Order: sequence, then structure tokens, then C-alpha cells
Amino acid sequence: MLNDAELKRVLTIVGQGKHAARNRIAVLLSHYAGLRVGEIATLRWSDVLGANGELKQQFYLKAENTKSNEARPVHLSKRLAKELAAYRDGLRKEVRNADPLIPSQKRGAFSANSLCQLFGRLYAEAGIDGATSHSGRRWFITRLAHSGVSPKVIMTLAGHRSLATTQRYIDVNDEMMARAVEVL
Repeated sequence: MLNDAELKRVLTIVGQGKHAARNRIAVLLSHYAGLRVGEIATLRWSDVLGANGELKQQFYLKAENTKSNEARPVHLSKRLAKELAAYRDGLRKEVRNADPLIPSQKRGAFSANSLCQLFGRLYAEAGIDGATSHSGRRWFITRLAHSGVSPKVIMTLAGHRSLATTQRYIDVNDEMMARAVEVL
């Protein structure tokens, strides 16, 4: 799992590169919505925009776009909604509902594999060893758990069928354990 300084470093590296806005929103969707790369790759503007063109506070991933083959809601935090609005407003062209949210260089949708490779390159450029396309999802789940969010809520947000699966994502370190015992 990335720590706050590493995430900041990734976002700094992303901001200096080609396709900075697109890559930033991809990383943030992983970290702040807990989405898998395959889910991010399938997102269209129609998924996140309402009929009036405003960002939805909640949207649904289609069943065919999730690992579990079950539709699930995605709730946008105020921070992520603000980032998505800035991303949309910064595009050089008007967005169409059918357009991919995260377009490839050829303007089509990324495949899950190519988006996975992009994440790997971004983490490598930031000098973060061991980070993968799943690191943002792990960060999301761990942060929620350590913030006192109910395990059932985290499981639902992550789209897991089993609490045991969710628990495997939660990282623990010495600092966290030291703080935990201090609440007594």
C-alpha cells in the first residue's frame, strides 16, 4: 500500500508527464473510489454524468464490467467529484456520453491490460517499488478500515462477496498497532 507521501509523489510525477489530467484522474479513481483497473477502463462519461451534464454523486458499474459480474454503486467523495469536474472542464473538446472517461492516445478506451501497464509505469517513474495497479484499491480499503468505517460498508463499496476478501486488503503496520492500543 502506498503511504501519503508516495501517493503525493505519484501525483507530482503524473502532473509533469504527458496526458497529466487523464492519468491523474485514473490514479484518483483507483485511490478514492477503490476501482479496479478493468473497471476504470470501461467507464464512459455517461456513467458519471447525469442527463443535465452534471456529475452524479453516485453511479453504477455495470455487471459486465465488474470482476464479480454484479452491478455495484460507486459513491464519489466531494474531493473526487471536484477532481472529475476539473478534468472534464479542462478537456479541449466537449465530452460525449459514449466517450471513454479515460481515453487512450488513439482516443478509444484503454484495455484493462494497457491501463495496468500505465499504472506500473507511473509507479516506477515515481520510484515506488512493489506498487501495482491494485495499490490504489488496497489504499482505499485500508484507509476506510483505519478510519472506523464499518467492514460491511467497505465490503459493499469494494464489491466483495466475502468479508474475508476485504480483510485481505487491509494493511497493518507497527505505527497503526501502537495507535490502536492507545485508544484504551
